Amino acid sequence: MGSQAAAALIAHFAFWGLLIYGWVTDALGFGRAMVAVGLWIVGAVGLPYVPYEPAHAMFPSFVAVLDIALVFLIFKGDVRLT
Repeated sequence: MGSQAAAALIAHFAFWGLLIYGWVTDALGFGRAMVAVGLWIVGAVGLPYVPYEPAHAMFPSFVAVLDIALVFLIFKGDVRLT
């Protein structure tokens, strides 16, 4: 497994983990969780139809952007590491 595949796997695990965490802790309401899942579905289904040739390969990056948005929504800002 290459580094790109590992990064894609981490992005997907982070997306679903953040989604479940936000829903369970009530930091992310049902509506916002469904919007995030809807955006994920739109990206998964729609990116292969973009006329730019390598657009289907940008799905992991799209999921990473959704991860960033979920972190901001759930934790009300960036995550402190210290």
